[in-house]
Amino acid sequence: MNEQQIQRNFNTEEIELVMNKWLIGDTESLIVLIEKGTTDNLIALKWLVNTSKALDSNQSTFLVSKIDEAIKNRELGIMGEQPKTKLQEVIDFFRDLIIIFVVVILVRTFIAAPFQISGSSMEESYHDGEFILVNKFSYADFWIAKIGDPVRGDVVILRPHAANNKEYYIKRVIGMPGDTLRFKGGDVFLKMAGKTEFIKLDEKYLSLLNNGKTFLPMDVKETEFVVPYGQYFTMGDNRNNSSDSRSCFMSCTIPGSTHFISRENIVGKLFIDFGYVNIFREGGIRATGEWKWTHAPRFLATPKDWIYTELKN
Repeated sequence: MNEQQIQRNFNTEEIELVMNKWLIGDTESLIVLIEKGTTDNLIALKWLVNTSKALDSNQSTFLVSKIDEAIKNRELGIMGEQPKTKLQEVIDFFRDLIIIFVVVILVRTFIAAPFQISGSSMEESYHDGEFILVNKFSYADFWIAKIGDPVRGDVVILRPHAANNKEYYIKRVIGMPGDTLRFKGGDVFLKMAGKTEFIKLDEKYLSLLNNGKTFLPMDVKETEFVVPYGQYFTMGDNRNNSSDSRSCFMSCTIPGSTHFISRENIVGKLFIDFGYVNIFREGGIRATGEWKWTHAPRFLATPKDWIYTELKN
């Protein structure tokens, strides 16, 4: 910028006004004047300050720093914002509220959702009252692309639509589409789709009380089950006390009941275990000052999936 351009941007009266504000100590008004200037005017003012003989070096340094700051803010586009009216603040509040609500709905629908376990059907792997986070994204189906399907051994949340007041169940996927399951002597034998041999499942995630105790209900006469395509056979790890595919999730005598759970009724896979504490019973702060969990959080360190190595031979 040459001297003629500078003179057009700031006339003598304007620069004298700026200097006078400084000399009388009215720093606040001076800064307001600087902040109101356009970028060209600020550059011009900076040149005038640097060439002025009326200011000492400290004064020049202070003014130049304020001018540089104003120029930078102008370039970033954060200066000159008009204060918002009450109406604008209300509109912004509800806009942000709607955005948060939509994000929460999208996350809970397609990404993850919290649940609390109710019941003992997954003991000792998971306990009554524990808070868990369920991964929905792994099984998400976005119409144009499917992310994935349940895998044998996955611990899942499902909706069997059984004739009771419990909407969601937590179970482990045992039978995949096309598999055949055989129950014999308290053990589970599985013949994978396309195979000819039954193999006994090695279910090390079962507790001592449940190992070798996988029996069918008295009203179920079949001992073998062929899993239809698009369906899954699931069971709880607490085989002595679990309403699952063996009992049609409640009773196989109810009309319309089935041993299998359809793909669309599997909500998601267990992801994180946050534990549980009941401060009115065995949990909370002890007399010694020690914190006692009812069930300590295990986060990712849970048997939320299982690889049946015996099926890979």
